[in-house]
Amino acid sequence: MSLNNLDQLYRSVIMDHYKKPRNKGALEGSNVTIDMNNPTCGDRIRLTLQVNNGIVEDAKFDGEGCSISMSSASMMTQTVKGKTVEEAQNLAHIFSDMMLGKEYDDSIDLGDVEALSGVSKFPARIKCATLAWKAMEKGVQNESENK
Repeated sequence: MSLNNLDQLYRSVIMDHYKKPRNKGALEGSNVTIDMNNPTCGDRIRLTLQVNNGIVEDAKFDGEGCSISMSSASMMTQTVKGKTVEEAQNLAHIFSDMMLGKEYDDSIDLGDVEALSGVSKFPARIKCATLAWKAMEKGVQNESENK
């Protein structure tokens, strides 16, 4: 597949998650709630998680922001569901490295998240893409510390 076609595919995936977000809304009975925002562009997110016995059983988000921010939140919630807290944190580190243009473990299937790889070329948009992931990291860390 040519680079131009791959770029177009990635844009399509991002817009699909933006227009039809997965896991959007409030999670009833969640035991983790994190509110975060990106003051430089106005993105805001409320992430709710259900974490039991070290497993992220469910994840939902609500908020508003640009297509990068909201599609990243949609992708992140899909990606971490069913993962252990440790796996979710590892995925967040891989995502962060990808956003910063660093080498990362590409043997792990990131699914739709891979479509956000091009954001690394736009430093002003990296905070948009990482907002939901940072909220998830903070949420699972707080949940682990409160045990």
